[in-house]
Amino acid sequence: MTTDALSTPPAEVEIDVALIGSLLRAQHPDLADMSIRIMEAGWDNVMVRLGDGLALRLPRRAAAEPLILNEQKWLPKLAPHLPLPIPSPLCIGTPQGDYPFHWSVLNWLPGRAADQAPPDSTEAPVLADFLRTLHALPVPANPPRNSHRDCPLSRKQVDTERRMATLKRETDLITPEVERAWQDGLVAEIDLPKSLIAGDMHARNILTNGGKISAIIDWGDMCVGDPATDLASVWALFDDQNARKTALEAYGVTAPTAARAKGWAVFFGVILAETGRKDTPRHAAMGEATLRRVSGDTA
Repeated sequence: MTTDALSTPPAEVEIDVALIGSLLRAQHPDLADMSIRIMEAGWDNVMVRLGDGLALRLPRRAAAEPLILNEQKWLPKLAPHLPLPIPSPLCIGTPQGDYPFHWSVLNWLPGRAADQAPPDSTEAPVLADFLRTLHALPVPANPPRNSHRDCPLSRKQVDTERRMATLKRETDLITPEVERAWQDGLVAEIDLPKSLIAGDMHARNILTNGGKISAIIDWGDMCVGDPATDLASVWALFDDQNARKTALEAYGVTAPTAARAKGWAVFFGVILAETGRKDTPRHAAMGEATLRRVSGDTA
């Protein structure tokens, strides 16, 4: 999810069953007889279910292709070391005809997005363990880079505060507590070394099954950055205040890291709420929930 758009970016190429079938027949004919079901489209990609056990991930605009290439390079290296499933590409597709982008074939990961099927509060330690494990992995030589995520919150200040002003005029989401959490996050010391981060841990990118966190998807924004960026997911996922506290304690956050994480939660909440109100009510609801939780946790 890029952060410079005013609303959900339009698709730059039409992805339909006919196009997908053509790509499969030409590049992966062993898969071409499987059923094709287009599941949903996000800001960057279209997700397709292929048969019962596979998925396709196809960029719908040029800005998303580097994110797919990022996943294709790094996810196979990460997957064996993480305590929850992530989508690791099984094979790749290349540009063909009227479709100009690289794309991926992956295992289908069962579950529902956490904004529609929230995890139980008892999953707070599970989230903390996943993030602690990810952030402790050795940073590789020539690691993935992403200027949208590997940056201090201050680099987001002008755009975020412009959006906050709009929300403040039009909604009751920007409370004094949200404003305080944002300001605290801006000035909090960065007291952790950079680590590998998922980079886009909002609720739509976290799957649950029976109340349990079952997978973490959409790793296009993965890079080396501040671990606090991923810890914003505490406010994206858990409606129970005690669960949020448990997750932070289980991870072992310091006060400055907690402040930065809450600041990043404000950032994600504002982006989702402000853009979602224009064209994606699902995102608006995610942003509103995140901001409400931040407000409730800020004295």
